[in-house]
Amino acid sequence: MTTTTTGTVPVIGAVGTAHTRIEGRDKVTGAARYAGEIPFAELAHGWLVVSTIARGRIRSIDAAPVLAMPGVLTVLHHGNAQPLESDYVGPMGTPDPALQLFQHDRVPYAGWPVALVVAETSEQAREAAESLTVAYDEEPHDVVFAAGHPEAYVPAGNPRAEAEQEKGDLAAELAASAVVVDSEYSTPEEHHHPMEPHAAAAYWDSGRLEVVDSNQGSIFVAQELARLFSLDQSAVRVRSEHIGGGFGSKGTRPHQVAAAMAATILHRPVRVVMTRRQMFSLAGYRSPTAQRVRLGADPDGRLRALDHQGLNQTSTVHEFVERSADVARAMYDADAHHTVNRVVRLDVPTPTWMRAPGEAPGSFALECALDELAEKCDIDPIALRARNEPTVGPISGLPYSSHRLLACFEEGARRFGWGDRDPRPGVRREGRWLLGTGTAAASFPTLVAPSTAAVTAEADGSYTVRITAADIGTGARTALALVAADALEVTPDRVTVLIGDSDFGQAILAGGSMGTRSWSWAVTLAARALREQLALGGSVPPEGITARSDTAEALGTLPPRERHAFGAQFAKVAVDIATGEVRVRQMLGVFAAGRIVNPLTARSQFLGGMVWGLSMALHEEAVRDETTGTVVGADLAGYHVAANADVPLIEADWVDDPDEDDPVNIKGIGEVGIVGVAAAVANAVWHATGVRHRHLPIRPDRVLAAGTGALPQAPGARG
Repeated sequence: MTTTTTGTVPVIGAVGTAHTRIEGRDKVTGAARYAGEIPFAELAHGWLVVSTIARGRIRSIDAAPVLAMPGVLTVLHHGNAQPLESDYVGPMGTPDPALQLFQHDRVPYAGWPVALVVAETSEQAREAAESLTVAYDEEPHDVVFAAGHPEAYVPAGNPRAEAEQEKGDLAAELAASAVVVDSEYSTPEEHHHPMEPHAAAAYWDSGRLEVVDSNQGSIFVAQELARLFSLDQSAVRVRSEHIGGGFGSKGTRPHQVAAAMAATILHRPVRVVMTRRQMFSLAGYRSPTAQRVRLGADPDGRLRALDHQGLNQTSTVHEFVERSADVARAMYDADAHHTVNRVVRLDVPTPTWMRAPGEAPGSFALECALDELAEKCDIDPIALRARNEPTVGPISGLPYSSHRLLACFEEGARRFGWGDRDPRPGVRREGRWLLGTGTAAASFPTLVAPSTAAVTAEADGSYTVRITAADIGTGARTALALVAADALEVTPDRVTVLIGDSDFGQAILAGGSMGTRSWSWAVTLAARALREQLALGGSVPPEGITARSDTAEALGTLPPRERHAFGAQFAKVAVDIATGEVRVRQMLGVFAAGRIVNPLTARSQFLGGMVWGLSMALHEEAVRDETTGTVVGADLAGYHVAANADVPLIEADWVDDPDEDDPVNIKGIGEVGIVGVAAAVANAVWHATGVRHRHLPIRPDRVLAAGTGALPQAPGARG
């Protein structure tokens, strides 16, 4: 920690220095309680029953035998559940029909909730739920996602989708291009599956619905439940102090609605926890994508045309757009730009936000296509990106708040030894292993949303921050303590941060890499206002002195800019020519992400994203059974992710990234770390083998089927 002096006031430089997590000891000792393990008197346990068909209607539910089982308290279903408000607008813009729990007999996909069994113990509830007989009238279904699906459409009326953007004459620029890349790429269905499952306990206290939950935004869950149950917002309180991961999946889900329903009927606390298998259908996922990228360039690699088209699936009941084409809109300059996101409705669960939604799959296609263009133009991949670096937003025409992508590449290339790379593919060999290196760019938009905060000066000289933030493992609680300490000009040990309580007021959820940025702004304004009050003199009363903030007006003072975090990803791989196995031996990510609040947890976030990108490149793939509509192997044994043995030497660092026009200059780091990693690995596999892999994951069978274009060498030779 650094301390400087301005006049007679010491300034404590907490931000920018490494701090261990405030709650770290509680978590490793078990003192921190998660939503699924907090005790309640007279707690009952609910177990969701989900559909076993992909489309149709419920013909009957035979609840009588289950109600006679030991400990069973009730069975809720469409025949007896309380009515919920159907005509409302959810806090995220549109209502999710999956939250209209047990309101009709329709089944739109496999895994749709059809009943809730509540019993005295979790074991009794599970046994009874598995004994419940549900009869269906099945209808033909379609769960097959594929490029060129005849029902694909461009979504309209959803401002968040920004489905299609273009400038210039794409056809003319493609026709005039000396070099053209026209390739199709695909990414599979992927699932979040945080370590902590989705869990919620609900009960009524003095006419108020109380929910203890695991979520990424308690105020949003409270607002959604209030609307669903036709309650005043003040009549619902949602608390979520500790969260064991979320990655975009922990919003309002059916289990919270089910717990509230059952608590209302039974007049006692009810907890509902999703099973790991249920999370494959009830918690959202990343949609598979089919993407086409067309690049047209002059012989020197300067882009004349850039066309990025993305397609994703959504359910028949709720539209979600995986904006994979968006990443191209701010990355590279071209005379003609065209980007479009299309969707197709299938009889599948609704996808949702998953770490770097849009950018993660989109960067795989775009950055692999750039690598293909570099190959065709015989230009170094980094030099090609530098040649096409924009000076203003390629589509918006707005200036960048900062744009240090090339600085990331320069630092990364130096540390990674990129200058020693032989550009020829398939010529480096180590025994049976072919060796290759690859790189890719990363970006993620810098977002911010209105938030409120309260900071209290306590009579004992300490300070308490209250804000409806969420720490999903990112270290947000610690980061906010450092921000508050600097704004108050005190040491962090004098600051207590309370989060995750909807009673603390409006604040943006933990998502879109905008949490710490938005919350820090609110905390800083409240802390400054408090200092002004304290400067008036006088003692602090026993109840303390509190200052509050609301950043809604302040956000309007930001000048219009293209605001993004950037990064350069590097990977070294070895490919076994006998088995097709791909081993990543080294990874490096260098990022430009504004002001880094806590280097310790920031590096952890970058590394976590990079590991997930490695997993995306080589392992993750959910396969949907065409007959049943369910995910094959819907558990963590069948859904493969990178394990410790898969993770190589991996490093993450950053370059200075100042923005004089931004009063916060925190860009967010939770998502940019995954962006571009899969492309860097895929580009390295091409460099090792001479064969392009445009479909993820790069499984051994795909490597063997594709073969290699490697030049023959004597065993043991090195390049």
